[in-house]
Amino acid sequence: MNLNDNMKTLNDLTNNSVERMTALGELNMKVAERMATRQMDLFGRWMEQGTKLMRAATEARGYSDLYKTQVDMTKEASEQMMAESKTSLQLATETRDEYRAWFEATMAEMRKGGGLVEATAKA
Repeated sequence: MNLNDNMKTLNDLTNNSVERMTALGELNMKVAERMATRQMDLFGRWMEQGTKLMRAATEARGYSDLYKTQVDMTKEASEQMMAESKTSLQLATETRDEYRAWFEATMAEMRKGGGLVEATAKA
């Protein structure tokens, strides 16, 4: 191999590395956007619960009415939290799978690149 071949190999390895890091950056952004969206949805739900509680406190005819409303709200919030927990677990599983796929593709490219480096060094 001559100098041009060596430079081409180095250039290819560098381009592959940049592509892998760009893919990781895109994956990180996608995960961050999904998490931010989920957090905002959850925050909105808690704001709704607070509004309902304040409305119930001002409209209650007595302590028993307020207590019944609070129990109902607690039940509703618990059900929502269970649904959110399941959805978050699913999101975490999907994220893990996406990172694993990126890692495996990156390792395959590195092995391929290692073979190119060895071939270049032997020439």
